[in-house]
Amino acid sequence: MSDAHGDDGESIGDFDRQVFGEGRHAHAWRFLGAHVLEHHGVRGTRFSTWAPRARAVSVVGDFIGWEGTGRALRMQPGGIWSGFVAAVEAGARYKFRIEGADGSVALKADPYARQSQLRPETASVVVAPSAYAWNDDAWMQGRANRDWQHEPLSIYEAHAGSWRRDQADTLPRYRDLAGSLVPYVHAQGFTHLELLPISEHPYDPSWGYQALGLFAPTSRHGTPDDLRAFVDRCHAHGIGVILDWVPAHFPKDAHGLARFDGLPLYEYGDARGEHPDWSTLIYDYGRPEVRNYLLASALYWVEEFHIDGLRVDAVASMLYLDYSRGPGQWRPNQHGGRENLEAVAFLRELNTAVQQRHPGALVIAEESTAWPRVTHPPASNGLGFSMKWDMGWMHDTLELMRTDPLFRGERHERLTFGLTYAYSERFVLALSHDEVVHGKGSLLGKMHGDPWQRFANLRLLYTWQWTRPGKKLLFMGQEFAQLREWSQDRSLDWQLLALAPHAGVHRMVGDLNALLRNLPALHRLDFAPEGFEWVTCDDREQSVVAFLRRDEARNTALVVLNFTPVVRRDYRVGVPGSGRWIERFNSDSAHYGGSNCGNFGARDTEPVPCMGHPYSLSLTLPPLAGLILVPSEELDGPVAFEPGR
Repeated sequence: MSDAHGDDGESIGDFDRQVFGEGRHAHAWRFLGAHVLEHHGVRGTRFSTWAPRARAVSVVGDFIGWEGTGRALRMQPGGIWSGFVAAVEAGARYKFRIEGADGSVALKADPYARQSQLRPETASVVVAPSAYAWNDDAWMQGRANRDWQHEPLSIYEAHAGSWRRDQADTLPRYRDLAGSLVPYVHAQGFTHLELLPISEHPYDPSWGYQALGLFAPTSRHGTPDDLRAFVDRCHAHGIGVILDWVPAHFPKDAHGLARFDGLPLYEYGDARGEHPDWSTLIYDYGRPEVRNYLLASALYWVEEFHIDGLRVDAVASMLYLDYSRGPGQWRPNQHGGRENLEAVAFLRELNTAVQQRHPGALVIAEESTAWPRVTHPPASNGLGFSMKWDMGWMHDTLELMRTDPLFRGERHERLTFGLTYAYSERFVLALSHDEVVHGKGSLLGKMHGDPWQRFANLRLLYTWQWTRPGKKLLFMGQEFAQLREWSQDRSLDWQLLALAPHAGVHRMVGDLNALLRNLPALHRLDFAPEGFEWVTCDDREQSVVAFLRRDEARNTALVVLNFTPVVRRDYRVGVPGSGRWIERFNSDSAHYGGSNCGNFGARDTEPVPCMGHPYSLSLTLPPLAGLILVPSEELDGPVAFEPGR
């Protein structure tokens, strides 16, 4: 490679420096950080970092000593410091010694490090080019052509450190998880696995959301190649991998990005610079090199680790200048508004880059406000995300499920309101880790009633989630009705699967995933209004809703949900045509821990107009339960799925 593109050992080429300075270098990690190479016949490592206002920068480490001034780097145009140190190989630990513009001296971890020491140590680690041999060519080629908007998509959200621990004080390795977590997710029928952040982070209880190594898989679970092996195993099982990724803020740890060259550099230098809720620093989205740091990080995970999607954390905190701030604590933008225009521009650039360079890769927003057009293209004034979490659906639904069924009729709109905006964005229906921490208890603990009713309500909640328009996400442990609130310090309570009610919920979630795959009406038109029709949405007196799901070929599924513990016999539901309807799913099945009340196979329509349809079914509605029925003509040939009864 010529010096025009940058790799003569000592210096960074003009092209790389120029494009980086413009904030649009897609592969900045290839020249910044530590790179093992050969220079004039001598093998060693080139170290490079961006510190434009530093007075001097050098590298220190176990190859040259941690005291003293270390090996001086040379400053190049654009504020990049670079230098070659002979005989330094992969595995060497290092930091940058930065004499700041304010006269301070600090030892800083490498922002572009691709591996770090295990906490509480904080040095960066030199990494050789990966020699991992991928086995997922078919998956990667298929991903580019995958029509994910019209495919079933259900996400299992997991924290790598606490999913399952053989020993309380030992964290699982990536390769261990490849042999345990991956087959489990496959057996449960989830299409994707989402990991809470695995970027390097100094503090375990942050769960990775206060990251200081946006290019380094945390060494808690192994090496970068160990992570590659984990992703490869996921793809071999047909599972996509999504990573939580945090471009909204970073912690103030002295070895990190804070005042990197002696002054605010990666963070805003004014009132926008600190997040009041988390006592963290906010990236300066107006600085091209900072935008480039974040953009390159996103592409790095997708390209180097074959990651299939990024879930972008805390998007709302990026979008609003007054987020968690009172009067006088924020400064309006140039138009007098509260929008962070620099962050908006960055998010549009991010989404455009990922989706143009890697078709089929997802970028999902955790965005908790009514910001418009989050999942619309930037060309039509959108932010360009693939999907966003539907926080409104989550809050409304959990509030209803906490409510005594005697009073659910008074809150019936909690079920129906979300459908008034369901197609304004492409939504993920998420019951995430955020709902089972900080004193909130487990999902089972939120359900109203005695123990039997709580389990029935939980099964009903999942039936509503899996049948409603939108893709699905469930946090680990909730698929078997974890009793305790989640803690990152302990394993899930797997022993609960020996108890019938928990085992029943576990079986049901697996069956719902199978139904999602095998009934196109439940997934093909998640983002199109043609895929959903209310049959009844106003029976608040009995707390019943019924609706039709359809695909493009007009294949139909009828869903009926009873949100009270009362058995409703001879409940008449309108349907669009005559014939026999088969009960394909009943959350009250004894197989799932229910009372086995239902319709036991089939019901024939009657020519009795009802709810705007010319025909109707007379159904028995089980207590606190949901039914899925399909027309018998759609079951010609072998039945692909039949839940236990």
